[in-house]
Amino acid sequence: MTQMKNIFKTLIVVAALTMVFNACNKQDYSMGDLTAPSNIVITTEVLGVDATHPYGDGSGDVKITVTADNALEYKMDFDANTALELKSLPKLPSTNTAFLTKKFTNVGVNTYRITAVVYGKGGVSSSQSASVTVRSDFTVDPAIVTKLTADASKTWVVDQKAPGHFGVGPIAHSDPNNLKDWTSPVWWAAAPDEKLVVAPCFYTTTFTFTKVSAKSYSLTVVCPDGAFTKTGDLAGGLPGIPSSGPEACYSYTGGTSDFAFVPASSGIGSPLSTQTSIALSGNNTYIGYGALQKEYEIFNLTNNYMYLRVQGTETGNAWYLKLKPGSN
Repeated sequence: MTQMKNIFKTLIVVAALTMVFNACNKQDYSMGDLTAPSNIVITTEVLGVDATHPYGDGSGDVKITVTADNALEYKMDFDANTALELKSLPKLPSTNTAFLTKKFTNVGVNTYRITAVVYGKGGVSSSQSASVTVRSDFTVDPAIVTKLTADASKTWVVDQKAPGHFGVGPIAHSDPNNLKDWTSPVWWAAAPDEKLVVAPCFYTTTFTFTKVSAKSYSLTVVCPDGAFTKTGDLAGGLPGIPSSGPEACYSYTGGTSDFAFVPASSGIGSPLSTQTSIALSGNNTYIGYGALQKEYEIFNLTNNYMYLRVQGTETGNAWYLKLKPGSN
């Protein structure tokens, strides 16, 4: 009994000492200064402006500079007419200045409403908007049209036997000169036939590109086994896809939409890219994978091979697709 009492006393003493120790080491925490960024200024410089070219040289390039007080991070949405998409702007070290040269790709003279969102300590943010009017001239290389459409109609399918026929990497990189990390599926690349069991529709869906006229093109997607996609908001707007569920094949028969050739917005140069993109209209078509945006940059295109890069519907992801000719 005496031994039990001693053990009990010892436990009480240990508990008391622990409470005293914790009390002596208690620290006060505070959020600190949560001052929101202020004095946001957006400056735009349309490249190539002169007396005869008031909206630029046709490249669509605009140098954008943003300054603000109490700023730690800068992001920008480049077009108020499309879904909100905030992209990070590089910040000059030890300054309150961020900058980027943006290529606007809508052909002709267009006005864009751009918005800078600037973040300060604790994640508090402020925003400012501005408008910029710029001209984009673009004429697609006829060889690209011929290879893609055979100057009439040509069907393509995902090349399931090719290593890396599907892959993912970062859409942008902190060091744009690190081309490997920025222009290849460094996060994951599919092995041949990798999706054959879990998503057979990925390999049976066909994509037929048609040259309707000299400047008019269409894409027809036929999905005999459904569409390979994510669900909900990540499904790229495909109609009838469930609001939730895993990445899989979902019931969808396909559709037809117009598409246009536009200058690629990534700024990736030759020879890694043709600097030309396929821009799909509407939400009922896609290429390869449903959970993607609608601008597919053509990295490489021959009569028998197509390699595409496209931003995913998940922020920060670039997806890569390899296709080959199928049966019309």
